[in-house]
Amino acid sequence: MSDAYDVVVIGSGPGGYVAAIRCAQLGLKTACVERENLGGICLNWGCIPTKALLRSAEVLDHFRAAKEFGIIAGEVRADFPAMIQRSRGIADKVSKGVGFLFRKNKISHLTGTAKLLPRKGAWRPHQIELTGKDGASTIEAKHVILATGARAKSLPGITLDGERIIEYRKAMTLPAQPKSMVVLGAGAIGVEFASFYRSLGVEVTIVEFLPRLVPNEDPDISKELARAFDKRGIHTLVNHKLTAATPGPSGVAITVEPNAGGEARQLEAEILLVAVGVAANTEDLGLEHHGIALERGFIKVDAGNRCGDGLWAIGDVIGRGLAHVASAEGVFVAETIAGVHAPEVRYDAIPACTYCHPEIASVGLTEDKARAAGIPIKVGKMPFRALAKAVAAGEPDGFCKVIWHAETGALVGAHLIGPGVTDLIAELTLAKTTEVNAESLAYTIHAHPTFAEALRIATEDALGHAVDL
Repeated sequence: MSDAYDVVVIGSGPGGYVAAIRCAQLGLKTACVERENLGGICLNWGCIPTKALLRSAEVLDHFRAAKEFGIIAGEVRADFPAMIQRSRGIADKVSKGVGFLFRKNKISHLTGTAKLLPRKGAWRPHQIELTGKDGASTIEAKHVILATGARAKSLPGITLDGERIIEYRKAMTLPAQPKSMVVLGAGAIGVEFASFYRSLGVEVTIVEFLPRLVPNEDPDISKELARAFDKRGIHTLVNHKLTAATPGPSGVAITVEPNAGGEARQLEAEILLVAVGVAANTEDLGLEHHGIALERGFIKVDAGNRCGDGLWAIGDVIGRGLAHVASAEGVFVAETIAGVHAPEVRYDAIPACTYCHPEIASVGLTEDKARAAGIPIKVGKMPFRALAKAVAAGEPDGFCKVIWHAETGALVGAHLIGPGVTDLIAELTLAKTTEVNAESLAYTIHAHPTFAEALRIATEDALGHAVDL
């Protein structure tokens, strides 16, 4: 049957499209169902277009600092619509690239909305109802991989109207640059948009319920980011909760209160950007027909990403939250289905990157968590202001912090903030997953002058013999 497959992947984000390609590479007849654009949120509304916008902001900042580098430039100003247009063009190009890979690997791209139908018997293939612009049809698959992702959520009583109170998708396509913005939430999405809009000259205030910015990062990182944001003129209110937001014709009236009690504050901004997390896309998938359980709204899976007989789930829909984790899970599930060697995903070695200015990257445990776990550690830190390449590049802010096991020399964690750290973290992630230890990294020759030298020097600092500090 032309509509019978070995594997049907529902969703084409960085988990879904990677899973589909790997299945096809392994000889499985594969289809991928997508109701919007290939690439999902990441390629169309998340990772890729936001990085395009942040790159525009970075170039703008470089031009503004031209005089510091001995360059005389004329008036420099942002062309906001052109930035948005460039970002959307890049997202479209990358999405089309996924389509090319599907054709190359002979994957059936099915446009529409998929829903699991009740199974007629454990030995029978799964039936999936596909609803598209031409009506409904049914396809079959021995295995179904759920990769439907997640969407932005709001807080109770705060309605996203798409004009004054918005989420990240709308923040990438505003018709005009606002003069002021309040960002609710200081996680990766919140601080990235705060950084972007501040570079354009927008008055930005971040409101965060928890005691510090980027609360999942090491406290030293949060402290350094707060200092850098303050230097850039980004206002921050941590330990505050938003209690009311009333949109009007020219802006939003916002009320915030200290968590510990005290006098409420009134804020005014043209735009309120809500960046408080995501909700899994699990509605109308037919999960109830297969006893698939939810936990905090996300699909519950076992250690092998199974959520039922011949049913699998990966990525944001199970609450993982990072594109590269979804991709790794997609490969793992595809190889498991095909019966080939499938190394498990190392969840203790997942790099996390935030692309604000300055950039943030981390892997492994924070210093506090390592000490709380009773792990004997040696900690080293290299400030970028002491690194020749960073000074020459005009990027002296930030540091590299490494945490090594005091007895085995294994990497426990690494926490970086500053220039190029979202690329530098790859070396430390490799150390986390291989037999690289503190001594072998410290005695590995790093080219001079480079940002990567900071990793070696920080490790030497942990070992007690840093010659550059």
